[in-house]
Amino acid sequence: MFEPNQRFVALDVHKSYVVVGAVDAQQDVVLPPRRVPLLQLDDWAARHLKPTDAVVLEATTNAWHVHDLLEPLVARVVVAHPYHVKLIVASFVKTDKRDTLALARLLAANLIPEVWVPPHHVRELRALIAHRQRLVSQRTAAKNRLQSLLHRHNIVPPAGDAFSAANKEWWNSLSVSSTEKLRARQDLATIDHLSALLKEVEAELTRLSVSDLWANQVALLIQLPGIGLITAMTVLSAIGDITRFAKAKKLVGYAGLGARVHASGQTHRSGGITKQGRRELRAAMIEAAWAAVRSSAHWQAKFEKLAVRIGNQKAIVAIARKLLVVVWHVLTDQTADRHADAEKVAFKFMAWSWKLNNELRDGLSTRQFIRYHLMRLGLGDDLTHIVTGQSTRRAIAPPAEVLALRPELLPTS
Repeated sequence: MFEPNQRFVALDVHKSYVVVGAVDAQQDVVLPPRRVPLLQLDDWAARHLKPTDAVVLEATTNAWHVHDLLEPLVARVVVAHPYHVKLIVASFVKTDKRDTLALARLLAANLIPEVWVPPHHVRELRALIAHRQRLVSQRTAAKNRLQSLLHRHNIVPPAGDAFSAANKEWWNSLSVSSTEKLRARQDLATIDHLSALLKEVEAELTRLSVSDLWANQVALLIQLPGIGLITAMTVLSAIGDITRFAKAKKLVGYAGLGARVHASGQTHRSGGITKQGRRELRAAMIEAAWAAVRSSAHWQAKFEKLAVRIGNQKAIVAIARKLLVVVWHVLTDQTADRHADAEKVAFKFMAWSWKLNNELRDGLSTRQFIRYHLMRLGLGDDLTHIVTGQSTRRAIAPPAEVLALRPELLPTS
């Protein structure tokens, strides 16, 4: 509820300045729009904003910084969804002053389409995931340029990874012009450099995966077919707090994996997915869906049944949507997947453990780490070994051994 005599302040945020304006509950202008340099905003806000003010700004690149700056000074800071605001206040005459007052009046009328403000640790993870994706894109572009060189000259690359260090001499021996050799050499150097940077980023993601903020949720996601450590961290960065999605279909819509629907009068049509949502979540789930179809008989059967009717591409999107529903259930209920294969889950926990050192495993050995997370999920009570490779048997610590180290797992009476 808004307070009597409360001001409704809007900020139209730009790269170097903000336009600030305010209205009262009757939507009368009480602070005419004015431009404030961004570098002076903290000083201006401390002098002009009141503890009873409600403030709104649109989600932009620096919205979170402005939000954090203003939050201690006022009663409430609302971050508006820019696309939905645009639909509400679309106008043929668009100026900063008009936009600011329109935003303030929407706030006064309680009509702001609000977005969730992620806490600092979620913002940090999102930024790291986005940084990794940029590095991957740059490395892929360099590889594509080298593939194009081979295609232009009808050259067949050696078997295996053509861009590995072992094949550098092969690239240097190609019968191409000196300028193309130079470009190839620099592209190979770019790939090596970006691969080293990616290794560093992924080491940081691995460290974060066992932090108090993320470890329990990561374990819940890694148990699912098709979801590895990087995918789990990508999904969690996008979701942030699962409790903000009351139903699984809300999460599906947030990912842009829901179907388009047109229903008016006697007309009812559905089409492809909306793609209105977090792109990285949608991409991660589709990648996970392909991996799940390859590794899980359960998901492979679902995929094949759908593919016969709607084709492979639409079928994999449907699998991604179904898998995201499972993600919602396991995160919301903090439970194991009902189709979980304990041995396969144990293998994935082993792979996770191998990325960690003793400190990151908090003193647990790999065999203890596996049992610890299986026990948290209530899986594999009778499982004693994992069979890997050429029938290699790897032992899992017995429950009693882990309970002695982690008494918090003991059932409470």
